[in-house]
Amino acid sequence: MIDKAAKNDLTPEEDEVLDTIFTIPNLISTIRLCMVPCFIVLLLTGYDILATVLFAAAAGTDWIDGQIARRTHTVSKLGRLLDPAVDRILMISGVVCLLAVGRLPLWVVVLVLGRDLLLLIGGAYLLKKWRIRVAVIYPGKVATTFLFVGFAALLLNWPVLAGMGVVPFSWLPGFSSDPYSWGIWFVYAGLLVGAFTTIYYVTAGALKLSAAKREMRAE
Repeated sequence: MIDKAAKNDLTPEEDEVLDTIFTIPNLISTIRLCMVPCFIVLLLTGYDILATVLFAAAAGTDWIDGQIARRTHTVSKLGRLLDPAVDRILMISGVVCLLAVGRLPLWVVVLVLGRDLLLLIGGAYLLKKWRIRVAVIYPGKVATTFLFVGFAALLLNWPVLAGMGVVPFSWLPGFSSDPYSWGIWFVYAGLLVGAFTTIYYVTAGALKLSAAKREMRAE
């Protein structure tokens, strides 16, 4: 019964997943992965503009590999692992580097990494032990887009806008009086949308798990 429930969660293309390694989408994902250490080195050595260009290119081409894979029927097992892995590596490296150069407060980094860790561990548990997959929803992609745009703007660090001055805390950039990059507002938007999507994923996963356990007990 669990296998049947899991099968219903899979996409129509599930049976068309290839074992092929060398595909155009996988090549694009690999190139995106190679951009990560390059932008890190550029940022830490003071080349903000070049670092921003590479980060934006890696983040902005996220949809290309998936679209090509689906349209050319070259969805592969490696690609289904590599594409989201590159996204997570890019996200993690982005927030850590921004923290290192003092352009992102620690609490934002903790929230972003904590959410990713929660969804990663929870998703892996459901898939491996119960063969349950929670489909990605569109707002989740919106949250990621907001964060990537915000990170790119913070990497560029221009233009810098005056803070609103509504709170006396420097760890709330944008709301404090300290000048800050406009990208922080996209980061806040990404965190807000991400909070709602996290609630959805956790709730959906819990409901699917509960249903799977009931079916198992009924056998």
